[in-house]
Amino acid sequence: MEIKRKFIDWKATGNKLFRLRSDNPRLRKYVCSMIKRDTEKCNNPSPDCADCDDRYIDKSISRSELAAVFGETESVVNNWETGRTPVEIEDLLFYCQIAEVELEDILVFYK
Repeated sequence: MEIKRKFIDWKATGNKLFRLRSDNPRLRKYVCSMIKRDTEKCNNPSPDCADCDDRYIDKSISRSELAAVFGETESVVNNWETGRTPVEIEDLLFYCQIAEVELEDILVFYK
C-alpha cells in the first residue's frame, strides 16, 4: 500500500494565521495581556485579565504586537502570514496553544 506524502501549502497556511490574528478572541486576549498589561496601557479596570471581555481588547492586533509575543520581528510574522517563510513547528504549536485551536485547523496541505 502506497502512502501519499503530504506537503504544506505555506501560503494558504499563512492566510489562516493572518485570519487568526484578526479573528481569534483568545489570541487577541493573550497578546493584549502580554503586551498592554505590562506596559500599563491596558483599558481593563480589573488587574486580572481572566475577567477581561472583548470591550477592553482591541479588535485586532498588529504584526508587531504578535511578533513581540513570539520574540520575533514584524517582518518574520509578515513572512509567515504571506507564506514566504515556513513557520517553525514550535511556533505553530505555541500559536495553537494561545489561540486554542488544533494544529490541523491551521495547516493547509496541497491536494
